Amino acid sequence: MFPSQKPVKNQHYSELKKECLEDKKLFEDPEFPVTNASLFYRKPPPGMVEWKRPREISDEPHLFVDGISSHDLNQGRVGNCWFVAACSCLALKTDLWQKVIPDWKEQEWDSKHPENYAGIFHFQFWVFGEWVDVVVDDRLPTINRELIYCHSKLNNEFWSALLEKAYAKLSGCYESLDGGNTGDAVVDFSGAVTEAINLEAEVFHKDQEKIDNLFEDLLKVYDRGGIISCSIKASPSEIEAWMACGLVKGHAYSVTAVKKVRLGHGLMAYFQNKTIPLIRMRNPWGKTEWKGAWSDSSAEWERVGSMERDKLGITVENDGEFWMAFTDWCKYFTDADVCHLINTSLLTIHKTWHEVVHFGSWTKHSEPLHNRCGGCMNYKQTFLQNPQYLFDMTKEMDEVLISLQQRDMKIHRRIGQGENLTLGFAVFKVELNRKYRMHNIITQTNVQTSKYINARTVFMRVTLPKGRYIIIPSTLKPEILGEFMLRVYTDVDSGCRELTEHKPRMRCWSAVTGYPHAVSQIYIHGAEGLENQDEVDIIRVYSGRSVRSTVKADTLDPVFETRAIFYRKKPRKPITVEVWNSNAVKDQFLGQVVLTGSLKDSTKPQRLQLRKRGRAMADEMPGSITLRIVTCTELTEM
Repeated sequence: MFPSQKPVKNQHYSELKKECLEDKKLFEDPEFPVTNASLFYRKPPPGMVEWKRPREISDEPHLFVDGISSHDLNQGRVGNCWFVAACSCLALKTDLWQKVIPDWKEQEWDSKHPENYAGIFHFQFWVFGEWVDVVVDDRLPTINRELIYCHSKLNNEFWSALLEKAYAKLSGCYESLDGGNTGDAVVDFSGAVTEAINLEAEVFHKDQEKIDNLFEDLLKVYDRGGIISCSIKASPSEIEAWMACGLVKGHAYSVTAVKKVRLGHGLMAYFQNKTIPLIRMRNPWGKTEWKGAWSDSSAEWERVGSMERDKLGITVENDGEFWMAFTDWCKYFTDADVCHLINTSLLTIHKTWHEVVHFGSWTKHSEPLHNRCGGCMNYKQTFLQNPQYLFDMTKEMDEVLISLQQRDMKIHRRIGQGENLTLGFAVFKVELNRKYRMHNIITQTNVQTSKYINARTVFMRVTLPKGRYIIIPSTLKPEILGEFMLRVYTDVDSGCRELTEHKPRMRCWSAVTGYPHAVSQIYIHGAEGLENQDEVDIIRVYSGRSVRSTVKADTLDPVFETRAIFYRKKPRKPITVEVWNSNAVKDQFLGQVVLTGSLKDSTKPQRLQLRKRGRAMADEMPGSITLRIVTCTELTEM
């Protein structure tokens, strides 16, 4: 399931531990020393910091005490509630935390053999498409003998503090963890695809149908092992401000359960089968809970039988975990991060996806054809200079998931360059036979455009009809440089690939076989008034090469919206568009139009009468076809 891991700073855990045991010394990490540089770059902690090993904090230190739990964690003095919320989510997923905390039994303190302890630990994170292994020593920052950052409720449990140290090392220092996104941390723990949902902008709480659909989506994500977190927007002066309802603004919460809770008591509850959608969350502070309906001691729980309450694990204590009605959750929370653990395994009974991953970059070049940082669609002159990725949807209608992720920028915060780029992408429906980069938007359709935001990841889920498409990722403005990772998930192989060529290559044999002198793009909108038939499809033919549209059933006025592009070695040879009735035994010819495809032809939409073939091609047939054709001699104009 997980590939091999790349050691960060070329530090190999097993080799370093072996050296320490042979030398009978505790590990001291030279790559993350116990200095102020490892703590902060601007704002020092509030007090005198002493680095202490777990044995100096507790007489019986352990990695885990009675296993791992989302209740283990409490937030420290840095504003990293987002990271603590992600850790709470991680603790709920055994297969994930055992990946992030590898060899956990071997790393655990052994009271019977203290000589096997070397003060070294290692953790694994998913960074920009690959798993990396981070080594740390066990020296932790304290003030007055208390851990000042993330820590467990029990003072002799250290998995969360050591995990946070490894993450801080990966990010440059502890202060780099001050302010972040829970979804990003979950991705670093799992390699998941994160989807940001703006509950406020979508106004979910005012539309019951939207609420019901969202709940079903989140229930499906939760049941399939996905990870969800949420927060309430806040102005700079409202960060971590308490609301009268008990919730905290500008603060990350981890979602620990999504359930349809059965109402009623005894057997009647099963016969009536009444349920209510509820959601359970945890505050990383380990205290301060929701005070409204379905809170720990609210009267609403009297509507739920004792067996159902026991199954849900209802406790009346200020432990930071609480339930809410899903409608209230939609009303009070403004943002949610939904991390999908995409199933690409062939050995499963659950829904699987075909994954394609591309790594690219926005780079600058003085030659427009080689420039790859053109900015968003607002910059029409340069937008198509961005990287382009082609994929095919082969089913009549199907869903595609697209994730665009940039490199994590936290490590650059110490030099004042830790802000994310503002990025997004556009999806175009293009010609069915396109093989080269798109240089001009003529009849191609922009079917979807993501939001452009300064987030690490931009995600889109969209259902598309059968056809060929191009994804164009970009920064908001031109000439902004950076790296990105594009992940595309489809039900079946989409053939997703980067388009790098601008036009057909000139080969050594081109002098004999010929080379294109013109390029024509044709757009077939539809047909009208056809002869009675069952199913229609349309074929465009050029010099023995053809492009065939999808079949349109039960209509005399089919709408095709089909495009084709032809690089023409013999520009004087016409382009033929034929309409056929699709039959199981033999297709029936319904008419054609012949286009010269010359530079002098009108580039505007035109309606043409269908005609017969061969010597009778001057004779009309029932129906007409609406199309547009554009021809030019510069092959990189399309």
